[in-house]
Amino acid sequence: MKNIFFIGFTLIFLSSFSQKRIYGKVTDENNSPLEGASVYINNTTIGDSTDTNGEFALNLKEGAHELIISYISYKTIRYSLNTNSFIKPLLFKLKPEDNLLNEVVLKKPKYDEEWKSNLVIFKRAFFGKTKMAQECDIINPKVLYFEFNRKTGELTAEVKEPLIIKHKGLGYLITFDLVEFSLKNNRLFFSGYTRYSNLKKSIRKKWKRNRLEAFNGSQMHFLRSLTSKQLKKNGFIVNQFRRELNPERPSEKEIKFAKELLLLQGNTISTLKEIENPLTQIDSAIITVKNSRKPKYIDYLYKRNISEEYIYSSNKNVSFLDFENYLTIIYTKEPEEENYLIGMFGKRKKAIGMQTSNIVLINGKSVIDKSGVLVNPKAIYVEGYWGFESFANMLPTDYQTNKN
Repeated sequence: MKNIFFIGFTLIFLSSFSQKRIYGKVTDENNSPLEGASVYINNTTIGDSTDTNGEFALNLKEGAHELIISYISYKTIRYSLNTNSFIKPLLFKLKPEDNLLNEVVLKKPKYDEEWKSNLVIFKRAFFGKTKMAQECDIINPKVLYFEFNRKTGELTAEVKEPLIIKHKGLGYLITFDLVEFSLKNNRLFFSGYTRYSNLKKSIRKKWKRNRLEAFNGSQMHFLRSLTSKQLKKNGFIVNQFRRELNPERPSEKEIKFAKELLLLQGNTISTLKEIENPLTQIDSAIITVKNSRKPKYIDYLYKRNISEEYIYSSNKNVSFLDFENYLTIIYTKEPEEENYLIGMFGKRKKAIGMQTSNIVLINGKSVIDKSGVLVNPKAIYVEGYWGFESFANMLPTDYQTNKN
């Protein structure tokens, strides 16, 4: 922990000598200034609102940044900015948002029981089930529009304007411009642009404590520890495993055929029947359905306590999360939350006193931003504790343990 403090202090100290003032203007297509437009660095507390002349100014550390420019009823602009090449004032002309979503919403019943039910599902998935999730509240939920596909079981969400979220646990007022939300078969993906603001000028001790707790063991903490080669010191153990189909479990095609065959027999067949030697096709179908309850995959652990070099690479000052198969990430300095142990269906897991997550790279190695996040949010698929944590436990990327 002392080392994290030292690194954070060093970065903040050096940044005071290497900041650059960025300024510009936001207008509509007719060059009329837009007052109150949000201009901010994505996923940080760094931002400004335009004045009556549509002008803004930001003090940024030297280097590359993702600048977001947004205004209600206008299309959001995502702009890649490098302070080293900044010469003249920036000018952003915002285009009106398409009316397609608003037209669709007007044709649908608003805020009925189905909408309320979808809102509950959305909040549970989006905020997660941690104790921090209970501290989050959407101030303007009626900007949300849901669509549920009954054939695929997928719930999607769109917004007419950014969500305003009050996070009483971490002490932030969060503006979240939702780009994509999809929930299907308990697999969640969401993306958007986030601006954090402190709820008050003076940060309460509770917020400071909760922010540190949210950071410890998080993906950001892991990636920062990885790139600074301090995994073991910061409490992380990394194991590597491969995942293969369980040969004792029938294929999906076999399972489907067996279930359809038994369904044709009505309620006359019991799948609880013990069969050692199948004599009929029905006997075989019963065995197939029984075996379908076996796990689909088997995990084979083949490396323990691996070091940073096996999962991290760099090229021309660009860092990558880079590994084969799957990783198990164990954070040893904090236990699991009670809600995680209870699980989705109320069947309590056995506590091991550590937070365990599995990750797999979706499409090969992925770039790690200097702040300690993956540049591509779809780069990895997460299981376990990190899958349990969601938006409610996320911190701005400019968070530093000693400063906040």
